[in-house]
Amino acid sequence: MIRLRQIKLKIDEEDKLLEKCATKLRVNIEDIKDYKINKRSLDARKKDNLCYVYEIDLVINNEDKLLKYNKSRDIFKTPNEKYYIKVSGTKKLNNRPVIVGSGPCGLFCAYFLAKLGYTPIILERGDDIDNRVKKVEEFLNKGNLDTESNIQFGEGGAGTFSDGKLNTLVKDKLYRQKKVFEIFVECGAPKEILYVNNPHIGTDILVNVLKNMREKIKKMGGEFRFRSLLTNIIIENNKINKIEINNKELLKTDILILAIGHSARDTFEMLVKNKLNIIPKPFAVGIRIAHPQSMININQYGKEYKNLDNASYKLTYKASNNRGVYTFCMCPGGYIINSSSQNYHLVINGMSNYKRDSINANSAVIATITPNDFGKNPLDGVKFQEKLESLAYRECQGKIPVQLYKDFKDNKLSTKFIDVKPVFKGQYDFGNINNILPSDIVKSIIEGIEYFNTKIKGFNRCDAIVAGVEARTSSPIRILRDENYESNINGIYPAGEGAGYAGGITSSAIDGIKIAEQIAKNYINIDN
Repeated sequence: MIRLRQIKLKIDEEDKLLEKCATKLRVNIEDIKDYKINKRSLDARKKDNLCYVYEIDLVINNEDKLLKYNKSRDIFKTPNEKYYIKVSGTKKLNNRPVIVGSGPCGLFCAYFLAKLGYTPIILERGDDIDNRVKKVEEFLNKGNLDTESNIQFGEGGAGTFSDGKLNTLVKDKLYRQKKVFEIFVECGAPKEILYVNNPHIGTDILVNVLKNMREKIKKMGGEFRFRSLLTNIIIENNKINKIEINNKELLKTDILILAIGHSARDTFEMLVKNKLNIIPKPFAVGIRIAHPQSMININQYGKEYKNLDNASYKLTYKASNNRGVYTFCMCPGGYIINSSSQNYHLVINGMSNYKRDSINANSAVIATITPNDFGKNPLDGVKFQEKLESLAYRECQGKIPVQLYKDFKDNKLSTKFIDVKPVFKGQYDFGNINNILPSDIVKSIIEGIEYFNTKIKGFNRCDAIVAGVEARTSSPIRILRDENYESNINGIYPAGEGAGYAGGITSSAIDGIKIAEQIAKNYINIDN
């Protein structure tokens, strides 16, 4: 196959893709026998000339001859981008490996361990996805919170009830990311995630993707155990020996993979008590802000286009107090959702379905904090989060506190919405978010929003809706691990977002694959 880069097409000329390829290659269109889109991005720098930029793999007549005489850097032989993993270890496993958590890190680690014959056991404190959806709907509609199965806990992890964003800054030369996307597509995700810029799946589609992936893992020898909380670890001679499940059952294992997610606060506490090396790490806190999606589209594209996806944005700023302020988890055509997992605590997030078709865009606007803000002990960041979430809960008696941006700036209660209409999942009420966040954080966020208005006109509009509190942007801890991905306790592998090594679905999945690779490098599989 031949790879062809920098094929530009106007947004209404996608049907001319092969014609453009043939012209660039100086061949007849009939010589192109097959093709596959490898990448597609939208170039919106010139608002009067939006275009797609493609990278295409083609099967073509006389490929070798064409490559021999080609002088363009945009035309070359398609590289081999297949991902490979194999068993090469020599140590014997006496017991099945146990993975704690069925978010993307745990699932992809389980997928490859099962594929290689290690028959992993996956423990999930929450429910399978069907029952989890029911629990979430009951919470959003009636306020009945199940602290073990909710928007944070359960099959699929916290990202299930977000946007299913797959973008990542991870640089991966072994094509793990490509393999992650291919597996998602095999399990029912849209095929375009393989090539579009900033791909996403959407909460509504993720539900079925998760079920299909679970069945694949089970067929390969994996075992899922829902409503199974890791409550203790038993260590002998500085090595994992057994784990305790639900305060009663003991299970022997040689390998424990901690893919626990960023909200497993009780698990963090248990690990500290068992003397795993854990340190606090920086994270960020703040608010969500909602604008009309039409406003964002016009700013980003120049005008509204029916045939373009709703526009997104990513903005950064350095405040006068040196805090970084940035937008995070931006949800085009999305909702602000109550994402609480603890009684008498409230935290929010953004979510979108696959079509991203609500009337609003929303994004977190968050300011960075460090252990200098909250303390140097392992769980001080957790306590800081809990304090904010407790204040948020009390502000509106468990409902999401909301405020118009002008009133947020003026430190006063809002009384009515204006042109920006509320689009929420979960109950909400007017409250004063200044009562929740430290004044220094509020100052930084307001500075950031005013600056962001220079990039997106109307970002600081007085009737933009602000909601709080966004406190779980990333894990407040890091479970230290060595170059072989093991903690200070032999056989324990901290992994993914909760352990402090990823941020989002794709990077978490990749970290889970790295753990599977390391186990395959060290141990013979169960079949042997």
